Amino acid sequence: MAQVQYIGTGRRKSSVARVRLVPGEGNIVINKRDIEEYVPFAALREVIKQPLVATETTGSYDIHVNVNGGGYTGQAGAVRHGIARALLQVDPAFRPTLKAAGLLTRDSRMKERKKYGLKGARRAPQFSKR
Repeated sequence: MAQVQYIGTGRRKSSVARVRLVPGEGNIVINKRDIEEYVPFAALREVIKQPLVATETTGSYDIHVNVNGGGYTGQAGAVRHGIARALLQVDPAFRPTLKAAGLLTRDSRMKERKKYGLKGARRAPQFSKR
């Protein structure tokens, strides 16, 4: 018999996370590695767990994540977004709680492109009087 699972996709900056929630005891596995091994910073681990804390489902689901692109912070934000979307499939009644916490909104901030004539997005060449 197939085990029930809930799927959510999360994005942040250039990171994309595919999240699967399976009823279990609260293990989080990211790219086939435990969360403590994959995410070196405790603050980012807290960011990842925010949707579970908000909906009080902390120990009820095993979470399997495939994430690629970006760095630690972008990946943590993408995983958080994916978990929040998967929790909506678990119970649509979580929507007001997750929305109030701002966990369903895709963070649209991206790196600004470099412009011609400049050294970066806004950094101008050094000015010299002579």
